[in-house]
Amino acid sequence: MNLFLLNAATNSLSDYLPILMQIFLAIGIVAIMMGGSHLLGPKRKTKDKLANFESGIKAIGNARQPMAIKYFLIAILFVLFDVEVIFFYPYAVNFKELGTEGFFAVVMFVAFFLVGFTYIIKKGALKWED
Repeated sequence: MNLFLLNAATNSLSDYLPILMQIFLAIGIVAIMMGGSHLLGPKRKTKDKLANFESGIKAIGNARQPMAIKYFLIAILFVLFDVEVIFFYPYAVNFKELGTEGFFAVVMFVAFFLVGFTYIIKKGALKWED
């Protein structure tokens, strides 16, 4: 029988106990620190302390003005395509071992990538003019 399958079948909750203890310890420390600072910290709420601070400059107007969605769209598209490019690294490292099957998988990945990019171009998502 395969050793990996044998080890996978014998995994139990006790194998994950150290990880669960670390998670609960981390959550407990954060809760204690936040609760302690809330209970022990000063509570002098004056008008000056509750006012918004803008680097020493008096606030002018409303901060909730609508902003063009183009900035957010460009940022999201950059992150999306940047993350997709990261997936090329494992292929570049292992291209000899992957052979033709790996090559066709990467070709399919690039095809999906280009279909998405073409869709974005056709929709005009990268045009800055309104």
